[in-house]
Amino acid sequence: MTDAPAALLPVALKAAEIASDLVRTRVPGLLTAKGDRDMASEVDYAVERAVRDYLKERTPDIAILGEEEGITGDTTGELLWAIDPVDGTANFVRNIPLCGFSIGLIQRGRPVVGVIDLPFLGTRYHAAQHTGAYLGDRRIQASMTTNLKDAIVAIGDYAVGEGAEAKNRQRIALTERLAANVQRIRMLGSAAIDLAWVAEGRLDASITLSNKPWDTAAGVIIAREAGAKVTDQDGSDHTFKSTATIASSDQLVHGLAAILGIIAQHCQD
Repeated sequence: MTDAPAALLPVALKAAEIASDLVRTRVPGLLTAKGDRDMASEVDYAVERAVRDYLKERTPDIAILGEEEGITGDTTGELLWAIDPVDGTANFVRNIPLCGFSIGLIQRGRPVVGVIDLPFLGTRYHAAQHTGAYLGDRRIQASMTTNLKDAIVAIGDYAVGEGAEAKNRQRIALTERLAANVQRIRMLGSAAIDLAWVAEGRLDASITLSNKPWDTAAGVIIAREAGAKVTDQDGSDHTFKSTATIASSDQLVHGLAAILGIIAQHCQD
């Protein structure tokens, strides 16, 4: 790849600053139902609109994919911004501080720039490909935990909406299997936080049995640049088209893959 995508990190950092100011200073407002137990707040829409306006001004040739308003711009190019205005909306509307803004720049299916801002925790993570991952000005590194029995593992939310019952059979089976093999399980309600905290070493691994690019793009590049391995459920390298998002240290990959393989087989039987 060229150096051009990495040069857009300052744009992503400024977008995060815009988003953080809005999230910290506004109440959620009215909620809009998006489906079964899924919603967006007024702040979700306000943040996405403000960030879209900024990106259109600074990078008019790059398409934008947002959780609330879909994809706009020239989709034939090799670059794509993916933004989640408030990752963890359910937490946000209940005044739980585990929520944040996520923006990733994707090039040919792989994220190359990422920023995650957690406004109520006062932390901002960023990374660009081949330059390392940072919390503010401090370079961060993923956990070096080698044994699953010592690992703290975050899992994604249980599914809602169409097909939730079948999807949750897999998630419940995963929870049960992890409970027997790892030190602790956490469900934080934000894929962005899961991945950022894997990058920082607060978590040893995260398992999200879905892959929505606005949720995961920034976290994937931040985790990778911190030294974590990020894969699909089958162990293949994680991309835009992956069906799951698994992040961990290299030492835990095989143990987690074995558990996921057992779960997949169990749910097919």
